[in-house]
Amino acid sequence: MADLKSEIAQSSPFASAEEEALLNVMRTSDCLHRAFQVKARRWGLTSTQYNVLRILRGAQPAGLPCAAIGERMIAAEPDITRLLRRLKGLKLIQQRRDRRDRRVVWTQITPAGLELLRAMDPVIRRAPAELLGHMTRAELAQLIRLLESARQHCCDTHARQQTEHSRAAG
Repeated sequence: MADLKSEIAQSSPFASAEEEALLNVMRTSDCLHRAFQVKARRWGLTSTQYNVLRILRGAQPAGLPCAAIGERMIAAEPDITRLLRRLKGLKLIQQRRDRRDRRVVWTQITPAGLELLRAMDPVIRRAPAELLGHMTRAELAQLIRLLESARQHCCDTHARQQTEHSRAAG
């Protein structure tokens, strides 16, 4: 495999090691996401739709309100309502209003959604080994630790920026 500079046909050096690392993470994320997307497409789903169904399977039988689904997603989805509408149209989820607070809509996976996940499970469970199985256990542990460290700092920075933005606006 070529290095990132070759992959993106960049002739000049990166501005910093941080820039090169960030772009490598972003490029790798995209590569892994596309590979997973190909697997989910066999069943006519996007990886985001699969993620929602997986979340709802774990939350059954009660289901979850829309905001809770969004918080649990691997990648943020700006229009969760439209995503849920599509899954509802496919009859993979059902929704009902909360009896005490009509503004809250509870979403549950349907039997058809559970059946679809059961069909997908064998292929999806093989995906991590197919995509990352070439790495040793020690390499995987180090990768996990490094990614969690990067994400923690990213989340801390984002929260700080949100707080500063709120203070400036208010």
